[in-house]
Amino acid sequence: MATVKQIQRRLQAAKKKFAGLNKEATATKGNIKKLESALKKAKAAEKAAKVKAKKPASKAKKPAARKRATAKQNAAKEKK
Repeated sequence: MATVKQIQRRLQAAKKKFAGLNKEATATKGNIKKLESALKKAKAAEKAAKVKAKKPASKAKKPAARKRATAKQNAAKEKK
């Protein structure tokens, strides 16, 4: 059977290991959050680039065609 000192030593070592693992877990959680936000931004940028690439360049509008005068309008002009 182990002595009190041996048990205390093992307990301290276990607590120290546990504390180190907790720190590492916390740091890993922070890294995961940073990477997830970076991934979200990258996806949004990629989607925006696809939309921009698909969208054709806007063409200049042609001026509206002139309306031709109807027979009635031509007759009205001739009367004046």
